[in-house]
Amino acid sequence: MTATPPRENRDIPKAQDQLFDAGRSAGAKYAALVVGRPGLGAVVGYELVMLLSQWVPGALGLVLRKALYPRLLGACGRRVVFGQHVGLRHPHKIRIGDDVVVDDNCLLDAKGDGNEGITIGRGVFVGRNTILSCKNGDIVLGDGANVGFNCEVFSASRVIVGPRTLLAAYCYLIGGDHDWSDTTVAVLDQARTSRGVQVGSGVWMGAGAKVLDGVTVGDGAVVGAGAVVRADVPAGAIAVGVPARIVGARAQREG
Repeated sequence: MTATPPRENRDIPKAQDQLFDAGRSAGAKYAALVVGRPGLGAVVGYELVMLLSQWVPGALGLVLRKALYPRLLGACGRRVVFGQHVGLRHPHKIRIGDDVVVDDNCLLDAKGDGNEGITIGRGVFVGRNTILSCKNGDIVLGDGANVGFNCEVFSASRVIVGPRTLLAAYCYLIGGDHDWSDTTVAVLDQARTSRGVQVGSGVWMGAGAKVLDGVTVGDGAVVGAGAVVRADVPAGAIAVGVPARIVGARAQREG
């Protein structure tokens, strides 16, 4: 199993600080938070794509987004389907493979000053209302991964979901944490830390399961519905409960 990386403090600017920075114009703040590139041309191009296609319902909307969204993305494969109201932030740091579905109301947020952003492999399904959120971190969804409805994947360093892994509805991968050691200071005002999360290939996470920062879930493991995983889960293991504990192992097929 991959060794858990050490916890490190991360420079993660708060959205409030960026939004209300008196030293920057409203346009500059919008470009930094949403578009990810400075300059009027980048903002106008982003706004035109969203205005013309993001909200449009039905088949016409699918056609428009298929034609226009790739103009904003870092890379986009063939036969990619974008549902209605799919949001993009820092889209030039989003790379999508062939045969991907991003369902209605998803948010792909690759925000960060020096991160690589979001990489979605071939044949991935991202269910409606799901959020992929980077805060100076990276997210990788391996080929054939299936992310159910209303999930959130948060990364302040690096979160990896392996190929052919299934995240059922309402799963949460939490690739970041708060330092709360100073009792004289509100947790909100203390440093953010992150070791990242790694979920192996062929994993099944039941509905509502949560994986906390610094955890590795091995290949082929099963995590029960509603479990809270705060320690590594070996390959092929079955983990359930709050906090999650190992209750068995998947039988190996002979031959």
